[in-house]
Amino acid sequence: MQRKSVSNLTFWKGSDYRMPLLVTGARQIGKTHTILEFGKNEYRNVLNINFEFNKSFKGIFEQNLEPQRILREISVRMGETILPNETLLFFDEIQACPAALNSLKYFFEQAPEYHIIAAGSLLGVALHREGFSFPVGKVMQMKMYPLDFEEFLWALGQQEATNLIRDCFTNNEKCLSHDKLMEYYLLYLQTGGMPQVVQHYIEHKDFTFVRALQQNIIVNYISDMGKYSTPAMTSKTIAVFQSIPSQLTKENHKFQFKIIKSGARAKDYQESIDWLFNSDIVRKCTLINDGFFPLNSNANPTFYKAYLSDVGLLAAQYQIPEAAFLSDFPAFDNIKGSLAENYVMNSLISNGYEPHYWVSEGSAELDFVIQDKDGKIIPLETKSSDNVKAKSLKVYCEKYKPETVYRVSAKNFGFGNGIKSVPLYAAFCI
Repeated sequence: MQRKSVSNLTFWKGSDYRMPLLVTGARQIGKTHTILEFGKNEYRNVLNINFEFNKSFKGIFEQNLEPQRILREISVRMGETILPNETLLFFDEIQACPAALNSLKYFFEQAPEYHIIAAGSLLGVALHREGFSFPVGKVMQMKMYPLDFEEFLWALGQQEATNLIRDCFTNNEKCLSHDKLMEYYLLYLQTGGMPQVVQHYIEHKDFTFVRALQQNIIVNYISDMGKYSTPAMTSKTIAVFQSIPSQLTKENHKFQFKIIKSGARAKDYQESIDWLFNSDIVRKCTLINDGFFPLNSNANPTFYKAYLSDVGLLAAQYQIPEAAFLSDFPAFDNIKGSLAENYVMNSLISNGYEPHYWVSEGSAELDFVIQDKDGKIIPLETKSSDNVKAKSLKVYCEKYKPETVYRVSAKNFGFGNGIKSVPLYAAFCI
C-alpha cells in the first residue's frame, strides 16, 4: 500500500544531518512493512532484528555499546556484510531491548555513516518505566498512523478521486462526484485504516471478517495492557479503553470518570489514561480557555476528550451492522456523529496538527481549534450530516473573529458567511 510516510523516510535517507531514525505508533498500523519495503527499494541489503522475537540479540547490546563491535556481532550472526550508506539496519520492537535504544546515541556520535531505523509500538509506554532512558538529541523521530482517508482511496485504486478532491478543495468548487465520495467515506468509517483490515476488504469485500479482524486487534491491544503494565493497573486501563465509545456518544464529549465506574476519581485512573495515550491507542484533545496564539499556552490539561486512533476500531466497538451505513437508520444518527468527530480528529493529527477544543461560558462546545504552521488559529466544526446549524461556531467567531473557519460536514464544497464548507471526505486536505 502506498504510504505518505515513505516520503519522510526518503527525506531522512538523503539528509545531510541524518541521525538514527525512531519510528513510533500503535501496533498493527504498518510500521514494519513500510520500513522493510522502503529498505528493499532504497538499499543494497536490509538487516532486520526484531527484539521481541529474537531475544538472543539483546546480549550483543548488553555487553557494551561500542558501535563497531555491535556491527561485527550482527554481521557474523546474520551472515551478511553491513556496508556504510548501503545497508539499512532495522531494529524492530526496540522497546524490548533498552540497551539497543541507548546504542543509537553512540551510532550517531561514532558511526554516523551507518543507516539505522528503529521502531517500537509501545515505546511511549516503555519510556515512562523507571530506569528506561532515551538518547535525547541523538535520534530523529517520526510518528506513523493508520491509513488516512487519502491513503485508503489510494489502496482502492482511486488516485483520481484524491486528485479531484484536492482540486475542489483548492479551488472551492462543488464536486460533481460528491455522492460517490460520501459512499467511500462511509466505507472508510467501517474499515478504518488498519492495513490488514483494508487489504482484506479489498480482496474479499467481507464485512463479517473485517469485524473479526478489528476485534482481534482490539483483543491484542487489551493483551498488551496486561503485558506492559502492573496487574493492579491493567483492569483500570481496560475499563478506560472500553469506556471511550460511551464517552463519545454523550452530548458533552469531555472525558468523564463516572462513565467508567460510579464514583470513579481522576487520581485513581490517571496512570491508566496516560498509558493509553503513550501507547498511541488513544488520542487526547485538550480544552483551551482562549482561542489566542499560542494555543498550547491556553490549554487546560484537566479537561480533555479522548478518541481512538482508528475510526474502524471505534465502529467495531459500537458493533454497527453494515446495513446501518447503507440506509436510513435513525438509531445510528448519534453514533454517526461520534464516528465523524473521531475521524476528523485523526485526520488532523495525521496532518501534523495538535487539535484542541473550546467551550464558551454559555456551554457552547466547538469541536476543534487548531494552530497551523504559520501560527494562524483556525476553528473547525464537525457535522455528520448536511444539517450545519452550529451555535458554538458562531459564538467562537463572534468572540475571536478568525481569518479562516472550516465546517466539515456531509455538504458539498462551498463558502458562505466567512465559513469554508469542507465535505467529510476532504478532511485530509486541511
